[in-house]
Amino acid sequence: MPKVHSRLDAGVAVLTLDNPPVNGFGLEQRRLLIEALDAAAADPQVRAIVVTGAGQLFSGGADIREFGKPEMVASPHLLDVLQVAEHSPKPVVAAIHGTCMGGGLEFSLACHGRVALAGALVGLPEVKLGLLPGSGGTQRLPRALGLARALDLIVSGEAVPAGQLREAALFDAVVDEDLLGAACALARRLAHAGERPRLRELAVPDAPGAAQELLAARREVARRQYPRQPARLHAIDAVAASLGDFDAGMELERWLFFALLATPESHAMRHAFFAERAAAHLRGVPADTPVRPVRLVGVVGAGTMGGGIAMNFLNAGIPVVLVEARQEALERGLATVRANYENSARRGRLSAQELEKRMALLRPSLDFEALAPCDLIVEAVFEDLQVKREVFERLDAVAREGAILASNTSTLDLDAIAAFTRRPADVVGMHFFSPANVMRLLEVVRGKATSPEVLATVMRLARGIGKTAVVSGVCDGFIGNRMLEHYGRMAHFLVEEGASPQQVDRALEDWGMAMGPFRMSDLAGNDIGWAIRKRRYVDKPQVRYSRLADRLCELGRFGQKTGAGWYRYESGSREALPDPEVDALIRQYRHDIGVRARAVSDREIVERCIYALVNEAARILEEGIAQRASDIDMVYLAGYGFPVWRGGPLLWADMQGSYMVARRMREFAAQPGGDAAFWEPAPWLAGLAARGARFHDT
Repeated sequence: MPKVHSRLDAGVAVLTLDNPPVNGFGLEQRRLLIEALDAAAADPQVRAIVVTGAGQLFSGGADIREFGKPEMVASPHLLDVLQVAEHSPKPVVAAIHGTCMGGGLEFSLACHGRVALAGALVGLPEVKLGLLPGSGGTQRLPRALGLARALDLIVSGEAVPAGQLREAALFDAVVDEDLLGAACALARRLAHAGERPRLRELAVPDAPGAAQELLAARREVARRQYPRQPARLHAIDAVAASLGDFDAGMELERWLFFALLATPESHAMRHAFFAERAAAHLRGVPADTPVRPVRLVGVVGAGTMGGGIAMNFLNAGIPVVLVEARQEALERGLATVRANYENSARRGRLSAQELEKRMALLRPSLDFEALAPCDLIVEAVFEDLQVKREVFERLDAVAREGAILASNTSTLDLDAIAAFTRRPADVVGMHFFSPANVMRLLEVVRGKATSPEVLATVMRLARGIGKTAVVSGVCDGFIGNRMLEHYGRMAHFLVEEGASPQQVDRALEDWGMAMGPFRMSDLAGNDIGWAIRKRRYVDKPQVRYSRLADRLCELGRFGQKTGAGWYRYESGSREALPDPEVDALIRQYRHDIGVRARAVSDREIVERCIYALVNEAARILEEGIAQRASDIDMVYLAGYGFPVWRGGPLLWADMQGSYMVARRMREFAAQPGGDAAFWEPAPWLAGLAARGARFHDT
């Protein structure tokens, strides 16, 4: 239940926003705040007003529970609240702590004064939802910060500590303690002086000529970096309007806000926002499930993946025991971790002191016994079931009772791995994505015996190390790699039929994917896919594969690490260069299998590859491997370079319409080549198409 608490402090009405979890400005909270402001203005004992937030933050802005509902824009809307505060007959001061984002910052900008704790985070993140600040943020912030700094905040959507803005007109004071005392003192001074300063009355402190040059440069950067995200350019247009009349700028800002609200890009980005939060809710695991403390983590394997996994915990201040079988491998792993931190330090992201502090948390060892006191042990060894067996049998023997044993396997049967121990309830999958210290996604694999307590612990820990965790059931490849296999199969078939690797990559990258499938395969190592296919030929002989990639690997063309794959790479460079040898290999392969090359359109490339993801995702939902459609979208947004402004493969399918998606799949099934059996729409998708329903209706 939203509340606004009020108390009197020596002539100052202190109003405290109390609307958990983030003191959001929902409809009821907006009504209550206006009523509290009006009551304070009418109270003869009140000389000034201070507004602050309950708990750990000032306000996170809009109440996300109202997104997409009539309450979001119902009266009184946030602009009404800001107008009441700005035109209050008594000074209104915002006392900012914790987090002050979006509408929370816009409210503070309408107040007559602002005091913040130095560590309070302030920002306008609306562009990350495909929107722009819609309650005066683009008009008031430039008047307080100047164009350059305001554009930095608004166009990036990032938050910064208030201490970094100490010298700007945004804050009247930035303090390290006694926030309310400082805010009340400012409110009394304003009341005594009879002042109610308003940012709207200030001019933007930028020379007109320099301002236009800056705006032109920022527009060019936005066009280049975010070509499919109109919110960034529209935000610059709105900020540009702050150079003129305030009311005209407000009118333009509001018009642009609602125009963006109707775009598919904003719909997709808001979907991604909610999908990330939904993924944290586990079916069958009560919210009050106890979690185990994780104070010491073990990592088995100091290779690229193991070292990256260790860094996640070191970054969060959690000590790590790193175990390797051979001294040279251990030293190489330690050197890689240090080199990664040194690169961050050179870029100014880490101080030398922080670097050494993190390295000091790392405890290298050649002895499995060193893992005995660990609360969580993550295995990151070679992807072979027999190797995993040896590791988990040893872990079972040395790990303490109650320790969580996690496998980083990307495709193997977690239930089989758990069966190698006497404690299958304590075994869980933690599939990190490479590079593990960078990629946000963590697939948390729930085995048939994994306890709710273990699952809840790992999900909470994932948030603590900055990961987006999505739960998957047990199957070959889990969610992401199981779908990716068919995406890759279709890419290979397209080349077999007449496209080039460059055309396939370019079509998908132009559509929005961060990297095309052939460049991605070269980066990861073509030998990895080759090893998986060899296993598939035995385990799943009914699944059809193009053997073109096998021929490539037989030539030792494993990608960037060998200087040659689907592309060639010059020494010291990662630029993918077309290679006539690959062209010749493709021509010979087509000749050998009796295929005459045909023209393949970019549209067909995109649809066959993305719809392959969709059809396999439908099977995953039907089997209960994923909890919900939005979890599958989140896997691809956080781990596979899927464009956030398309919202994920299943949201994109919903936008095309399930009937038309299934119809197009049947067209692919009728084409020569390809894989007719695969293109039969999965029962889940066929059912949606028959009802005219969407993946996200279920």
